[in-house]
Amino acid sequence: MKQQFVMAALAVVAATVSMSAQAQQKLVPEQSEIVFVSKQMGVPVEGHFRKFDAQIAFDPRKPAEAKIAFTVDMASVALSREADTELPKPVWFNSAKFPQATFQSGAVKALGGGKFEIAGKLAIKGMSSDVVVPVTLAQSGASTTATGSFPIKRLTFKIGENEWADTSMVADEVQVRFKLALAGVGKL
Repeated sequence: MKQQFVMAALAVVAATVSMSAQAQQKLVPEQSEIVFVSKQMGVPVEGHFRKFDAQIAFDPRKPAEAKIAFTVDMASVALSREADTELPKPVWFNSAKFPQATFQSGAVKALGGGKFEIAGKLAIKGMSSDVVVPVTLAQSGASTTATGSFPIKRLTFKIGENEWADTSMVADEVQVRFKLALAGVGKL
């Protein structure tokens, strides 16, 4: 009986240590960025979001067990003075009704050399779509940087409705780029 109790206690301690290691993984927002590039009448236009957060449980040695949840404050968009006023409106982001865009991972696959594919659900403006996000991780000391980019179709998420659905004015494809500073990720 005593041996079973000791084994159970060791299992609880091991689980607690494992959970605390995962809990230490965090996004460092002041060293991170999320950028989007769209084309307006064929000309690239770049903007970014000032507020975003993530909950990350990721062990590079066990990527299949990873859980990644991301939120972006849609009203924190920064593009230009005029666009910053227009984009939160209902025809674009409708940030009053849909204040956050979210990403929830479903599967993480290691590709080797610090490269991963993260499949999951991206939700913007009440619409959801499956996406696969290629990510490259690089480490320097205790800091890990995740970089990548992926395309989305803005009309899939009803971004730019009515006359703004015309793709000759604003292209349907939007490239999303990110550089995320992470703390607490295990060695690659």
